Amino acid sequence: MPVDYKNAVRAFIQTNFILSQEIQLKDSDSLLDLQLVDSTGFLELVGFLEDHYGIKVADDEMLPENLESLDNIEQYLVRKLKP
Repeated sequence: MPVDYKNAVRAFIQTNFILSQEIQLKDSDSLLDLQLVDSTGFLELVGFLEDHYGIKVADDEMLPENLESLDNIEQYLVRKLKP
């Protein structure tokens, strides 16, 4: 059974960044474009990923292609955690 990265990350984002229950975050939504995560929040998200998944997000990996949406985060984690 594949690991469900999106639900864990979605729960973190909803708990820490989404103040309104009316926002339904889609997997492809840009966290930056929706202004859900600012620069400080971005670092909090990286810290969560590092702590929760036991990884190190390198400075050159902190890119929108890796971390801008739930889809991108899932793809990044799959690559990063690949045995």
